[in-house]
Formats: sequence, structure tokens, C-alpha cells
Amino acid sequence: GGGGGGKGGGGGGGSVRTMYLRVVGMQKDSGSGTSATFTPREEEAFRLLSRRPDVYNILSRSIAPSICGDYTHDIKKALVCMLFGGARKRLPDGMRLRGDINVLLLGDPSMAKSQFLKYTTRCAPVGVYTSGKGSSAAGLTASVVKDARGEFYLEGGAMVLADGGIVGIDEFDKMRPADRVAIHEAMEQQTISVAKAGITTVLNSRTSVLAAANPVFGRYDDLKSASENIDLMTTILSRFDLIFLVRDVRDEELDRMICRHVMGVHVNSNRNSSDAGGGSLGSFMTSNAASVDGGGALTGGEGSSSAASSAAARAANASTPEAIAEKAMRVATTGQGELDVPTMKKYVQYCRTKCSPRLSEESGDVLASSYVRIRDEVRRRALDAGDDGDQAVIPITVRQLEALVRLSESLAKMRLQEEVQPEDVAEALRLFKVSTMNANAKGQSSAGGAPSLMSAAAPSREEMMRTESFLRSRLSVGAVVNRQRILEEAAAQGYNSMICARAISVMISRGEIQERNSGRLIKRVR
Repeated sequence: GGGGGGKGGGGGGGSVRTMYLRVVGMQKDSGSGTSATFTPREEEAFRLLSRRPDVYNILSRSIAPSICGDYTHDIKKALVCMLFGGARKRLPDGMRLRGDINVLLLGDPSMAKSQFLKYTTRCAPVGVYTSGKGSSAAGLTASVVKDARGEFYLEGGAMVLADGGIVGIDEFDKMRPADRVAIHEAMEQQTISVAKAGITTVLNSRTSVLAAANPVFGRYDDLKSASENIDLMTTILSRFDLIFLVRDVRDEELDRMICRHVMGVHVNSNRNSSDAGGGSLGSFMTSNAASVDGGGALTGGEGSSSAASSAAARAANASTPEAIAEKAMRVATTGQGELDVPTMKKYVQYCRTKCSPRLSEESGDVLASSYVRIRDEVRRRALDAGDDGDQAVIPITVRQLEALVRLSESLAKMRLQEEVQPEDVAEALRLFKVSTMNANAKGQSSAGGAPSLMSAAAPSREEMMRTESFLRSRLSVGAVVNRQRILEEAAAQGYNSMICARAISVMISRGEIQERNSGRLIKRVR
């Protein structure tokens, strides 16, 4: 470094200093995981794992193995796609297209959304976890700070620190609207522009955003439309590639399975964490959400310290290249078990470093035709809804077409393939339909087959009472019937199917009827 020069007079004369810096050496320090090194044994194990036809299922079940349930399968697959990401592109005119995938988990409390966030940020090459209530716009993007000498300097926020990785924002709905608007540029352009206190610069924030939020009423209300339940602006919703609507279905059998699963993990918490995490989960994969910390703690002075030291030693040994290669090779050869966090993180780094897939002509045609068909379906649904305007809570725009491209590329990347295959496009379309399209369907039940409760005019009290009387006469106490069949019978006898669907929801909220099999069946209990 060097100094400066200038001249000044006596008694109140000023001085002018010109600073200069002489660089004698420079080393690039990348925190995005691109500079990771891999041993030959690790590369061999990773390539063997990528050639397995079920590598997609292996990776998805390795995401938070202690969380199980029917609804978690697609969420875990979406989180795997987000970890690998698509391919970043730079066009000839200098424009950059992002390859990172943004995911929003919106739903009822106690559905393990926060646990998904924490586990995913641990598996990412760079992960930053933050809560929306305690985060400001400057804390997420960048802030200008004045030091003790009166000089201003720039401090990067969470989205700048997570460049090349994932930032998890919990309680996304609790953020102030002004703070939420500040991350619009970071989510799409992947840059953060700063013009404060004489500092004008642009920072990179090439990061994926994984956000978790609750509906506006705390729980999702079936008697209200999607736009009334989702209190987020369409400008922020369109920036999420996948939006999952997570529902807490009340079902006695599922509740018993949850209790057995949770009690089993708590009872086995003093045993080896790997046995507790993998031994008793297989029989409960059809249960609802259950999120438990599988690590137990020993009581007592010396026992606690020895257990902590042994756990630290095991964690250090699991992160060595030899242990990672051995774990990956075992899973690649047998196809059994899950990848632990160090192995998962290293495999994600390897695939993101070595592979950058591209769309083929055939896959591009399939995506284009599917996007046009989805837009037409949304348009027809809006026309059928009339002037309600509730159908457009999540707009389907060109951003969603690019989201399908990124999902297809991520599926090819996890297999280390340089070209997107038609099966990748089919899986990307399936994930998009079960997430964003399902959440966009106003008033649908968790089964996805019930008609909209809000698409008809509000029924009169007499119509509701007459419809409820029909349902009570058709459903004896203890009877279990198919929901769709009941609606068809009601329509055949002259009842309005929309009013009948609303009456079923009202009786469910009163406790007269219970849902079974994710809402496909209903049972009268009293």
C-alpha cells in the first residue's frame, strides 16, 4: 500500500490527499463452492451414483429423512432440484439469465416448513438461514455503515453472503411489505443495486430463495378464496418457480401414525442417531408431517462432555474425503440408505461444477406447447369465474416458462447429463402442476378433485339447511363414502354441487364429518 501527498498552509488551510494502492499479489477467495477439490475416489463414487436410474429418488429421500408424509415427497423432490439448480446463461448482448430456483412453502403451522429450510441450507454449498420478522431490507440486501473514523463502507446482507448457495427466509409473511419489495431485484436479476452515502455499486446475489409462510388467517380457510388466504403480492409470487400449498388434513388414522412416529423417535433418541433416523421411518412414510430432532443428549457431567466430544469426532470423520467417498460408493452400489449431509453437499458441489445441461430441440418444443396449454387453461378458468378475479392470485407468465426450463436442467444435472431428456421435462411439468398450479386453483381441497367452493354465489340459509339435511340422510353415523360420488348423487337429485361442497366443508369444520385419504373420502362421526 502507499500514502499520498498534498500541501497545506498554516492556520486553517486545508489539505488534499490522493490515495493509491499497489497490488503485489492477489488470490481469489470464492465462497460459492466452485473452488472445491475432489479426490479421484470421490469422483469415481459420484459418477457411479449419477449413473443409477433411481438417483433422483435417492437424493429426494436424503432430504430431511426424519420428516415423512405423503405431501413431503414432492416437496423433497423440489428441494433437490433447487439444490442443483439450472444452468446460468449469458446472452450475446450481455444479458444474464438466472439458473437458481426459488421455492415457497405456504401452509398451516406444524407442517415442518422451518425444518425443511434449516436442513436445505445445511446441504447447500453456501447456506444462510434468517427469519423474516427479524430481517430488514438492509439486512437482506446491503447496508452502508459509518465507522469510527467517519468513513462509509458497504456491508453485504444475507442474500449477498449466500451468493452461489441458498438463503432460507422463515416467516416470510411476517416481513414488512417495504422490506419484501427490496428483494425483488435480487430474486430475478440476481443483483443488488446500492446508491447510498456516495457509494454506487452493484453486488451479485446469485442465490436461490427458499421461503416459508403461513396464510393470512394462520391456517388455510376452505371457505375463503385463494386470494383471501394468500396475502402476498403477485409481483413476489411470480418470482417463485414452485409454490407449495401445505395443508394439515385432520384424519384419525394419520394422527395415530404421526403419534407412533414421534413417540418412536423420542423413545430411541438416546440411541445412535443413524439408527433412530433410519430404522423406524420406513413404516410411517404414509403419515402426515412429523419433524423431530433425532440427536439425544446424555445427562451427567462427564457423560455429557464425553458424548459431545464423541459426536464432534464423528462429525469430523464424516466430513473427510475418504468417508464421503465410502458413503457415496456404498449407496451407489447397493441403492439402499440415504446420503448424509457432508456427502450430499459434496455431490451437489460436484454436479454444479462439472455439468451445465442445455435444452434439446425436442424438449424445447414440449415445454413450449405445455406452457401454451397451461396459459389457455388458466384463461378459461378465469372466464368461467366471471368477475370474481380470484383465479389470478398466482399469475402464469414467461417467468413460469423459464422455471420449467430450470427444473428440467436441474433434473439432468443431478445425473451429469449435458442434454435435457424428455423424461426430465415430464417430471418438471408434474412438479409444477402439483405445486403452483394446485395452489393457484382457488378453493380446491387437498385432494384436488372437489369443485371450487367460491365459484358460485353465496347460498341462502334455506339452501344450506336443505343440503345439509340431504347429506345427513345420505350419510349414516360411521359411514365412509367417496366425496366425489356424494357430489354426483346430489347433482342427480337437483342439488347444486357447489353448495353441496360448501356444506360438506361447513360440516367438517363443525366436527360432524371427518376427511379420510387426503380428502378423497369423508366419514360421518356424529
